[in-house]
Amino acid sequence: MKHLIDPTDLSREETEEIVDLALDIISDRKKYAHACDGKKLATLFYEPSTRTRLSFTAAMMELGGNVLGFSDAQNSSVSKGETCADTTKVINCFADIIAMRHFEEGAALVSAMNSKIPVINAGDGSHAHPTQTLTDLLTIKREIGRFDNITIGFCGDLRFGRTVHSLIKALSRYEAVNVVLIAPEQLRLPDYMKHEVCDLNGVPYREVDTLEEVMPELDVLYMTRVQKERFLDEDDYDRVKDCFVLDAEKLKTAKPEMRILHPLPRVNEITVDVDADPRAAYFRQVENGKFVRMALILKLLEWADREDKNTVLVPEDAVADEYTCSNRRCISNMEPGVKSLFRPATDKPGTYRCVYCESKPK
Repeated sequence: MKHLIDPTDLSREETEEIVDLALDIISDRKKYAHACDGKKLATLFYEPSTRTRLSFTAAMMELGGNVLGFSDAQNSSVSKGETCADTTKVINCFADIIAMRHFEEGAALVSAMNSKIPVINAGDGSHAHPTQTLTDLLTIKREIGRFDNITIGFCGDLRFGRTVHSLIKALSRYEAVNVVLIAPEQLRLPDYMKHEVCDLNGVPYREVDTLEEVMPELDVLYMTRVQKERFLDEDDYDRVKDCFVLDAEKLKTAKPEMRILHPLPRVNEITVDVDADPRAAYFRQVENGKFVRMALILKLLEWADREDKNTVLVPEDAVADEYTCSNRRCISNMEPGVKSLFRPATDKPGTYRCVYCESKPK
């Protein structure tokens, strides 16, 4: 079975196949108006969402399919204690494909382990958000025209920002991609990401303290909000929430062809005076999300029964039930019946990382 849990579940070729299909959908939407007649998408959203949930719904409707599911877990049997695995098995009786957003890191992986239909990770805690990555890639393709030979700056919450983690993984497969990390000390990209994604793939990166010092060299500026919901201590959030704010003044030194992306929602990290700038692509980015999710749904349904497209959910060298995850938000710590799984870490030989959330053992 083919699932999309992490951006690396798609090869570079598969990723580009989805992006190319999205471009074809944009050019001739009527051609795909009945592509999913008789098919049903289940949207299981355990966490608040506007763009992701509605774009999945709009995507399936534009393909001629139907949508069922929930936008609030408290309106489902989850409120009675039903596990993610059991919910998935139930939904398998009703739908052809699942899109899941969950606050527990690793929830989409557990769902895929218990599913006979494709599962799409629509965001699991601060871990990964692969469909936002596909949205970002389609936007870069339409706005910049290429994935290779770009300098991209990631600004804001790089520690908890699942969209940042996912996009860096995807771009690491391309040539001459330069990454600039713009964040306060408390919100810098985790060290294991720098090593496993950048160092091992030969992606040059540097960390800077201000937007102004790198603005003239950027082809893409990827802004993110500081995510209050990921902080365990509200005082920690208050100390960093206003670290970087993009306004029209800061854009004066930017290239005319530079583009600003943001996964949204924004809080105050981009002022409204930036919206009218032609370099601001974040609302165009939203519409791209619908088109790329249309393409993804079509491809996963096409690949569902192909053995050569099976997603590897658990690495062969993973060890089970030997360690406990240090991440309290990991599904292995939050739901009964989920066995711990750890893979050997590449950043520190002899150590391990959780298969569900990439955290270290306790």
